[in-house]
Formats: sequence, C-alpha cells, structure tokens
Amino acid sequence: MLASTSRYRCELLARLRIPFDVEAPEVDEDAHAGETPAQTAVRLAIATAAAVGARHAGAVVVGSDQIADLDGHGIGKPGDHARATAQLRTMRGRTVVFQTAVAVVCHAIGFVEAALVPVAVRFRDLGDDEIERYLRSETPYDCAGSAKIETLGIALVETVSADDPTALIGLPLIRTCELLRRAGIDPLGEPAMSDRP
Repeated sequence: MLASTSRYRCELLARLRIPFDVEAPEVDEDAHAGETPAQTAVRLAIATAAAVGARHAGAVVVGSDQIADLDGHGIGKPGDHARATAQLRTMRGRTVVFQTAVAVVCHAIGFVEAALVPVAVRFRDLGDDEIERYLRSETPYDCAGSAKIETLGIALVETVSADDPTALIGLPLIRTCELLRRAGIDPLGEPAMSDRP
C-alpha cells in the first residue's frame, strides 16, 4: 500500500510494477519543536506508513515525506502564488537540500524501517521576471520549495546532486526497493501475468 494521495508518488511507485492500493494517512504534518527538516521528514514518513498500516495490519505500507531545507529551516508547500514567489526569491542563487524520507511498515511482522535521501539543488540567480513567468506556466503550489524539477522547474536550477534522482520528485525508488526487499517484497520477483512473454 502507498500511504499517500500524492500523484507524484503514485506515478513513481507504479514504475516498480507492484500492485498497490492508495490510502490517505491523515497525520499531523507540522514539525515538532527542535526538529531539523531531515528529522521531520523521517518522522513523518514513518508516521504516514504506520497510520495506514494500523488500519491494514497485514499490509506492507510505503510512506514518504519531503521537506525543502534552506540553511536548516524547512520550506513547505507554498499553497498560493504569493508564497511561491517569496520562496523562489529566497532560494535564488542558493543551495536547497530536499530532505526526502521513505519508510516501509508492516505491523504483522513488526517491520519498521526508514531511509533519508537528501538531494542538493543549486538554484540559478533568478530574476523576478523569470520567477513570475515560471509560476504562471507551472503553478507548482503543491510542491515543497515551489519548483517541479521533473518538468519546467529544471530551468530554475544550476545543479542537482543526489544518490537517487527520483528522491527529488518525492519518492526515492532505490531506497524504496531496498526497504521492500527487507520487508519480503522483491520488485524483481515473479512477474505479473501481463508482464510475461
């Protein structure tokens, strides 16, 4: 199961060709006092998977969370144009670390593991006109840091450094595969009938 209604995460997990259901985790996503963005991302990834897992004890549940980290301060989803503009102005010419965590939980076997995959993104020194044109084209108000790197947002950056490129989109598939194998699900196991020659 996927403990998320994010279409980005659904599309990524579907790449593994493992059948899965989707369910909203319904957890409080606020950071706790004293937490770093990385700590918040890991805690929320576990919490989302555990929340859905509690309702489906035998299921193997994947949860994930991502927080844009600028100098130790979390940058969330902007929600609207004004906040997105302010975020991109703050991030221009700077490096933002997208802290992406994934967790796999199965209550039936007592399995709870998580991994953190940071992605360092260096933003160009963007002009206000570039920011405005981008936001009018893409409206990325549901993305941490106001940039959809998988589409036109790539034009905003100078460099991206990551061990797992899918982490930036919202679900680090390399680590997800690793955790699923540890929980007893092998993405390269017996193929589905539709995948057989």
